[in-house]
Amino acid sequence: MSTVRTAARAVEPAGPQRPAVNRRGPGVARRREGTAAYLFLSPWLLGLMAITAIPMLLSLYLSFTNYDVLTPLSEVEWVGWAHYREMFTTDPTYWHAVSVTLSFALIAVPLKLAAALGVALLLNRSFRAVGLFRGLFYLPSLLGGSVALAIVWVNMFNRDGAFNSFLALFGIEGAPWVNDPHWALETLMVLAIWQFGAPMVIFLAGLKQVPTELYEAASVDGAGRWRQFRYITLPMLSPVIFFNLVLETIHGFQGFTAAFVLSNGTGGPVDSTLMYTLDLYIKGFVELNMGYASAMAWVFLVVVGLITVVLFRTGRFWVHYSDAEER
Repeated sequence: MSTVRTAARAVEPAGPQRPAVNRRGPGVARRREGTAAYLFLSPWLLGLMAITAIPMLLSLYLSFTNYDVLTPLSEVEWVGWAHYREMFTTDPTYWHAVSVTLSFALIAVPLKLAAALGVALLLNRSFRAVGLFRGLFYLPSLLGGSVALAIVWVNMFNRDGAFNSFLALFGIEGAPWVNDPHWALETLMVLAIWQFGAPMVIFLAGLKQVPTELYEAASVDGAGRWRQFRYITLPMLSPVIFFNLVLETIHGFQGFTAAFVLSNGTGGPVDSTLMYTLDLYIKGFVELNMGYASAMAWVFLVVVGLITVVLFRTGRFWVHYSDAEER
């Protein structure tokens, strides 16, 4: 009887088969995925450690020493907080560099953002060759903080440069802009403002996201161009404005190349272009006081970080997000 039942089971049609069960569990798969992710990230992680993290920690140590680049690290003298005390109390050049950098950032950054937004509004429409104009306005930003661009700018604004030749057409006698301590920093500001292409492109992308229905409804209600800009464009564009403001503020404090080229690495004339980063370079690589320069670098990092935190804290009062109740 049992033989018959066994044979019957053998000829029965096979039912739906169950999927194979992974006896190793989901934890093994997650570990494998994590291992693969770290393998792919390992070149970046190694670069982060070798190029960024380790040098930063070393500079923090050097900021408490009298390191002069030529002395072996094993023989440096520990001076504690001496560099920081000197920086804030007895170094007049330091506070002058801070003043120059603040003046540059507080003037150049808002004007650069205003120029970028204005041009973006003009180019946010359809007309012939609009792509060409967008490319031309973006072109200066491709050059970035290059030495070649800074050299061209210096030659353009010296006494015999193209700018003074242009003024001479109208009977105006130009000044030696890059050699005049009253105008040298302003020349650097104009260069920074002229390179508004990158924030302009970001503003253009933000303007494309503003619904046209809002402008149509405002026009029906009798709102003019200014009121539409004030109550529709600016609130809808506030996240993009905030993004550009943070980036350009950080870039403004980091200005170095143009000031270095214009002054031949001295911060002149009469220290009028002595930016903070240029003063740091002079202290570390000209005067070979790398310990003091490291202290300056860490103060700079902390201050820029605090400014960024303040921007994020205040952003909640004027940045409006249309896709979320609260950010």
